[in-house]
Amino acid sequence: MNRSPLQLAQQLLETSGIRNTDARRNVLTMLLGASRALTHLEVQEDFPDMDRVTLYRTLDCLTEAGLIHKISGDDRVFRYSASHEAQVQGTPQQHQHGHFKCTRCTRVFCLTGTEAPLAIQKQLRLSLQATLGSGFQSHEIELTIKGWCAACAQT
Repeated sequence: MNRSPLQLAQQLLETSGIRNTDARRNVLTMLLGASRALTHLEVQEDFPDMDRVTLYRTLDCLTEAGLIHKISGDDRVFRYSASHEAQVQGTPQQHQHGHFKCTRCTRVFCLTGTEAPLAIQKQLRLSLQATLGSGFQSHEIELTIKGWCAACAQT
């Protein structure tokens, strides 16, 4: 059964242990329905009545709860996306997938639906451990592929 983004947002907020406020529910619903990662300004455009500080706190809270993830870009702009893993499992999950960034329009897309990023991350962890030796521990690996999105490649 396919759930609407609103239904999924409500379920994720309930299982996450954080309070289900209007701001959190609305922002999470929007990100669950988005086809790509969105900047703070893009999210703010959909909620013009929401205070900027409230939006920042909402994004931070949802990130800390594992319901969305923050993607840092080389353009110094953070983008936010609903955690695909949480969408599939219906519970908050650690962010474990790669991204594709279009170098023309700067949009960022999550790479989901494949186990390849997890396999690559596991291989990178093993390689790092062998290269760095004992005592080093990686906590996060960011995988970003850069190129042109389908729309930009046609122009």
